[in-house]
Amino acid sequence: MCGFAGMVGFEGLPADKQAVDRMTASLFHRGPDEGGFYASRSVGLGFRRLAILDLTPTAHQPMISEDGELILVFNGAIYNYVELRHELQSLGHTFKSTGDTEVLLHAYQQWGHDCLPKLNGMWAFLIYDRQRSRVFGSRDRFGVKPLFYHRTNRYALFASEIKAVRASGLYQGGVNWKIASKFLLQGEINDGEERFFTDIHQLPPGTAFELDIEGHWKQWRFWSLGAIPSIDCKDPVQSFGELLEDSVRLRMRSDQPIGVTLSGGLDSTSIICMLAKLKSESEHERMTALHAFSFITKEFDESSYIADTVIQTQATLHRFQEAPLELWDKMATVLWFHDEPVHSFNALVGFDLIRLTAKNGIRVVLCGQGADEVIAGYSSYFPAYWQMLIRQGGFGDAWNEIQSYTSVHGGSPWKYFLSSLGKAGLTALHHLPAYHALSVWKNQRKYQRNTWFSPELCRYYENDVPEYLDLSLTAIQMRAVEHAPLPLYLRVEDRNSMAHSVETRLPFLDYRLVSLVFNIATKWKLRGPWNKFLLREAMRHRIPETVRTRVDKMGFPVPDQKWFAEDLYEPMQDLLASQAVRERGIYNVSAISHDLQRHRDGQGNVARRLFNVAQFETLTNLLKDDTVQRPPWR
Repeated sequence: MCGFAGMVGFEGLPADKQAVDRMTASLFHRGPDEGGFYASRSVGLGFRRLAILDLTPTAHQPMISEDGELILVFNGAIYNYVELRHELQSLGHTFKSTGDTEVLLHAYQQWGHDCLPKLNGMWAFLIYDRQRSRVFGSRDRFGVKPLFYHRTNRYALFASEIKAVRASGLYQGGVNWKIASKFLLQGEINDGEERFFTDIHQLPPGTAFELDIEGHWKQWRFWSLGAIPSIDCKDPVQSFGELLEDSVRLRMRSDQPIGVTLSGGLDSTSIICMLAKLKSESEHERMTALHAFSFITKEFDESSYIADTVIQTQATLHRFQEAPLELWDKMATVLWFHDEPVHSFNALVGFDLIRLTAKNGIRVVLCGQGADEVIAGYSSYFPAYWQMLIRQGGFGDAWNEIQSYTSVHGGSPWKYFLSSLGKAGLTALHHLPAYHALSVWKNQRKYQRNTWFSPELCRYYENDVPEYLDLSLTAIQMRAVEHAPLPLYLRVEDRNSMAHSVETRLPFLDYRLVSLVFNIATKWKLRGPWNKFLLREAMRHRIPETVRTRVDKMGFPVPDQKWFAEDLYEPMQDLLASQAVRERGIYNVSAISHDLQRHRDGQGNVARRLFNVAQFETLTNLLKDDTVQRPPWR
């Protein structure tokens, strides 16, 4: 897990070493263990290393092949590197190091672009192929690891974070108001190719590219959920359990201590219980303590579930609690690392939770990110499932599912059924031009009625044309994995962990496991009152029954509604009264203050919108201060 930066000059333009040095220096937090640099006439590559596998100098980057023709910078982890190394050795390759970087270099040397489907892991990398005078790059299937670029007609810049591009001294852009207006007016956080800064783009997940020194760019997808091969699975529960265990086993490969972020939920509990089992079976792992890190809040108390898991795993539990004012004071620091807005206070809590792991000497953390999207963990998936059954003519099946659901969760089965029936009928209207025009009009009215912001901001807003979406549960899950919300959560996970030089690994995003889940029937994901039915069945007798059978879902909640009504009321007032806010020219301060007061009085909940204003102001102040090279520690 590391950070890299690079520059490719076109048509004879030499790489700017000072620019690449500045870019690399801004990524020190991603790799505090050592740095490296490579330069030819047109290509410059900088690297910061966080040593996780092979802690010796033999894993130094940029890594150069023995013949000097290939130069690699690589951020991430190839979990099946042991198996790939054996395969490559059988083909005549020899190795000096014991880690995954050299395996990746030899894999490209042996198979070229076709090495990508063989990789099981998370990655972003650049390989300068001197013989072919071009740079080959790629990002992993789900986009766990970041790769940003800025291209002009004279050069291209690449980096693991946006701040590195900005630190180059060559980038002249600023805030992308098209993206910023969507964020402020709709609360929409973009995690596609276009970013919060103009002319900085993100390589999409599951994508590779080639760029030659003349500036010719070629980009292609090497993997997507819509193109996964069919799998004939006779026993989904057994297959899923075996794959998840193997995914955890592969992600235990580390020369640094491993910990787990633990809530009282099904996902992180499954991971830590499997990790404990695998550690107990391994001679090498048996003597190392298992550490778990949890955020505890009295408003959303999961301590009883966590206690049951700690008893079973014998893990050492580290609890984290923090007052809202302390989080507020750290907002600038967190956003410096993120470069862009985050979704909620959850990101700030996660930042300090990872800080706690680093403080305890843990440099690799396993967490349950991705499970909700892949195995259908969100409560909104239930209505989508019922509507899908109705559209398929399964009225009786839908009724039975709803009755089973309400028998546990409560509510009127007739109300749910009639609502699902109505919404299933409405989907037939999506392809009608009149319905399409109405959707466009409603979207326009929605942001025009936003009283918090000036008409000037609204002019930047570009109304998206509504897509004709497939509303089957599988299609909804695909969008959750590939578009929203998972890409945002992965970005938050990466920036929070790398801010503290910690590597986060995600067992539920093993592509083999994901491919299996998207090949099985929906009844294995949702059944009656149960979400993640497949995971619950696979974890029978493996995790505490109190966790396996719990039906409530807290996610990773913070009581931000209460915070803005109490502890954060005055700081938010002070922010709204500041000169910077008054002079920004985009706010209707009186309207925001009025709604803040109503929020305090319990007459509405605008906590998320207040948080968005606060972090936007924090970000723009960071830009004004030009604090690119180092974080504004407070």
